Amino acid sequence: MPEPFFLTGPTASGKSAVAVLLAERVGGEIVNADAFQLYEGMDLLTAKPGAEERARVPHHLYDVVPAGEACDAQRFRELALPLLADIAARGRRPILVGGSGLYLKALSHGLADLPPANPALRAELAAQSLEAKQARLLELDPDAAANVPLANPRYVERALEICLLTGRPQSQLRSTFAGARPLGTGVTLDLPRAELHERIHRRLEAMVNSGLLDEVRSLGEVGPTAARAIGLRELRAHLAGEWTLAEALAAMEQATRRYAKRQLTWFRRETWLQSICLPAGATAECALDLILPHVPCPPTLPPPSTSA
Repeated sequence: MPEPFFLTGPTASGKSAVAVLLAERVGGEIVNADAFQLYEGMDLLTAKPGAEERARVPHHLYDVVPAGEACDAQRFRELALPLLADIAARGRRPILVGGSGLYLKALSHGLADLPPANPALRAELAAQSLEAKQARLLELDPDAAANVPLANPRYVERALEICLLTGRPQSQLRSTFAGARPLGTGVTLDLPRAELHERIHRRLEAMVNSGLLDEVRSLGEVGPTAARAIGLRELRAHLAGEWTLAEALAAMEQATRRYAKRQLTWFRRETWLQSICLPAGATAECALDLILPHVPCPPTLPPPSTSA
């Protein structure tokens, strides 16, 4: 049966458009691996594939979690694994598309046997500065810098939580990843920094012109995971009269750039993924030509499923 193929990369790198072309070429079906595109009612905010793209090939795991619910890598894995098996059993190739490193890792290598979240401890850690959390983590686990994005408060808090709850370095507990064979193969799209920043800027403009403010205004209460979506806090501050629209959009763009940088750092450590260096101005068709040599040859394929 066809193995999953992972199409990863930073936000705004053009993964959605490339994924549609790839799925059409190799007989694939797209499976979302973005933590925020799982949520209902956040289409523009999370840059989900548009209706035209989703009509061309089957798309799965979009709009499957209410915005008020929490979600994590374990729940995502439980949603995705039966779906991947079903797609492959029908002779189609599952194409995992997204930039959420931990969610992708949960599928490609599985999850270590780690303790569940502790709300009281998380509240305590959230009140501390990032610098204090980094220092505490490195004291408990000197090897953490090799497997934890230290600029990301959420990952630092989770790593600290594991150390404190188990009494052992989290890097030691997560070492099961190192020897595991990946579930499939994949690539990471990489663009020149200036090109990526320009794409982020253009996409943000398009989102606003398409009704982003109305979408945020209509969201209502969201859960702890969805609340971390880039732009939600900034645009709600604008709608509350605390920021001008220009200030909110500038903060949103800067946060997106920082997120893209963290994503690239994560994926560069994933040596099982082949980096695809795209030239400035590269089209989706150009990216497809560079990716295809890295896709295992597909079998003779049946027509695509009409389910989504």
